[in-house]
Amino acid sequence: MNPTKLKKLEQQVRTGGKGTVRRKKKAVHKTTTTDDKRLQTTLKRLGVNNIPGIEEVNLFKEDGNVIHFTNPKVQASIAANTYVVSGHAETKKLQDLLPGIINQLGPDNLANLKKIAESISGNPQGSAADDDVPDLVENFESVSKKE
Repeated sequence: MNPTKLKKLEQQVRTGGKGTVRRKKKAVHKTTTTDDKRLQTTLKRLGVNNIPGIEEVNLFKEDGNVIHFTNPKVQASIAANTYVVSGHAETKKLQDLLPGIINQLGPDNLANLKKIAESISGNPQGSAADDDVPDLVENFESVSKKE
């Protein structure tokens, strides 16, 4: 038998045993839709409700990064202590979101905020040159006595 023809037959997929017909293409199953349906049925069983009017959600990570959702779909079940945030997520650094995110920062993120402030100013723990009192150049007491 021709080796190229044998290779071609070898690549084709057989679904059953010896007597079954060869398929022309291998069927690719889409699992994302079934996973989504399964998740939605589980959430429905928990009794989650949609929360409208949420413009953004920020999840703060330990390393100082933020998972940022814009216009997410938020669902909650308070009885089951379950919150579902779905939508397009971006991982950003804390300083990228800084001006508008300060009111969302908690006490655990203050250390990250201090690190950012130190890196922006360029000198950690304050500058020694700014705190020094300048040396006296003249004798101010003699000038005040002349008047």
